[in-house]
Amino acid sequence: MSAPARCVVRKAVKRRGLPLLFVHGAYVGAWCWERHFLDYFAALGHDSHAVDLRGHAAGESGNDLSSIDDYVADVLLAAESLDEPPVLIGHSMGAVVVQRAWRRARAPGFSLLAPVPPQGLLASSAMLSLNSPEIFNEINGLQISGYYHGSPALLRQAIFSPTLAEDEAMASLRRMRHESQRALIDLSWPQYFWIDKADGRVPVQVIGAADDLLFPPPLVETAAALHGIEAEILQGIAHAMMLDTRWRDAAASIERWLKSFAS
Repeated sequence: MSAPARCVVRKAVKRRGLPLLFVHGAYVGAWCWERHFLDYFAALGHDSHAVDLRGHAAGESGNDLSSIDDYVADVLLAAESLDEPPVLIGHSMGAVVVQRAWRRARAPGFSLLAPVPPQGLLASSAMLSLNSPEIFNEINGLQISGYYHGSPALLRQAIFSPTLAEDEAMASLRRMRHESQRALIDLSWPQYFWIDKADGRVPVQVIGAADDLLFPPPLVETAAALHGIEAEILQGIAHAMMLDTRWRDAAASIERWLKSFAS
């Protein structure tokens, strides 16, 4: 089983909190955390790490046979390489990976951002195809072609707020790549059997975005309910919240949550 491509690190100048390990979602890589989040949390005193799941590092070709279990193995290996168990923070597909990995990683807590709902991708994909068929087709086009080449207006509408500057949106869109087909199939089905429920054993946070077209707030709330908590829904922000205009709102929410147990 191959190792993670790499782990991007931002070291705190003066360590004051638990280490953090960020896990990206589909079509992107650790770079999505580099733009804002790693420096933000390192400045707060957290050694901040972002793992590139296999096939997602810059210059690396994807592998259609990589499964969610493979990605879990990548996260466990990255967590084991640190001096102490990190808090896990996962976005979208990465949130499912985190929910499968947290216990074995001995994580002291985990945060889920815009998570794939426990019902799986089929329900949310059906909703998107009915409500926004042109955006649904654009996302499928990215998967089929292997790289972004379509309409900026459509794909950015799916994952970003309209207030995000054009150059920032395009810089991210151009870095998006094909996702493992096996991983997407794994995510298509209900995830209840594989998700490790927290049930009050560790602190958990679930954050949704009010303007998320992929996983709207009602679906995010089902992910929170699975762990016996309520989701926090941020206003004026879309699916790719770590890159969006109001990314600081998401970062500040995580910061408050961390302070409640990890100071």
